[in-house]
Amino acid sequence: MSLSLDRCDDAARDWARDAIGLVEADANRSADTHLLPFPLPVSWGIDLYLKDESSHPTGSLKHRLARSLFLYALCNGWIGPHTTIVEASSGSTAVSEAYFARMLGLPFIAVMPAATSPEKIALIEFQGGKCHLVADPTTVVAEAQRLADDLGGHFMDQFTHAERATDWRGNNNIAESIYSQLSLERHPIPAWIVVGAGTGGTSATIGRYARYRRFPTKVCVVDPEGSAFWQAYVAADWGLVTGKGSRIEGIGRPRVEPSFQPAVVDRMMQVPDAASLAAMRAGSAVLGRRLGGSTGTNLWGAFRLIAEMRAAGRTGSVVTLICDGGERYAHTYYSDEWVSAQGLRLTPHAATIDTFLTDGTWPD
Repeated sequence: MSLSLDRCDDAARDWARDAIGLVEADANRSADTHLLPFPLPVSWGIDLYLKDESSHPTGSLKHRLARSLFLYALCNGWIGPHTTIVEASSGSTAVSEAYFARMLGLPFIAVMPAATSPEKIALIEFQGGKCHLVADPTTVVAEAQRLADDLGGHFMDQFTHAERATDWRGNNNIAESIYSQLSLERHPIPAWIVVGAGTGGTSATIGRYARYRRFPTKVCVVDPEGSAFWQAYVAADWGLVTGKGSRIEGIGRPRVEPSFQPAVVDRMMQVPDAASLAAMRAGSAVLGRRLGGSTGTNLWGAFRLIAEMRAAGRTGSVVTLICDGGERYAHTYYSDEWVSAQGLRLTPHAATIDTFLTDGTWPD
């Protein structure tokens, strides 16, 4: 006598199959993002490129992550036709996840710090999501898990699943795209790729892909004030918790998140918040478009690495990311009143950038 237990819900499986098809179709009809050259003197022998992730349908690097997280959850059977999706996010991930949740007809709630820019809150609501604000930014993950449990929903948990949801070997991930787009340039294999870390998923994907393809490219993670990543790196203690977080939305965390993989990071660099905003504004002036704060953090790190390469007599290319556009920060990073109220002095850092853009040098 044989026994069997069939718990398969055919209707739920059919819904998941169709949902996966919708998410895959979004990827298929979305063109790859541009790799933009940042103008530097040709005589330096060093080229800087910015991967423009702001051109995704939801306007940021997090569109890739949200798509991967939804596919991961759907294929794992964690999301059904009536599941409420909950995420802990400072903004951009929530905007992108709200987009995919609406595509699948699912309710979405973003748990985020109360200090999140009003522009990002408006974007989440525009995509059909709801915002659940908390006063203490260190509690967003716990609050998101509690809310999902109470509602019988699914906590997407980008900070745990980011590095495992993305296919780091290829499949047109961000790393494969960068190398493909560089293939006809004078330095097709970059010396450095510079990224920030929020979940750590992007640095993990790029670092793993470079090793998998046996490229000599090094990964530099730039980290803002108040973030645990830099402090853990200095202390060699990856369980460190700062309890503070970051003013630069989208990067920096009050704890080292599970998705961050320090072994594939070659260098870390702490960037003052005033330097991030000074670089953001300088880059916006050069490119003729407003960049977000985390892009400023990236640019500061890229500029410093290029100055070091010049000082050492090395040539090559450096790649970093435009994570999102500056229109999301009109009332914060682009507001002189907000900057002053935060006690940030941009002038000394702006002078450093002006010197770099003039002669390629960097002060000690």
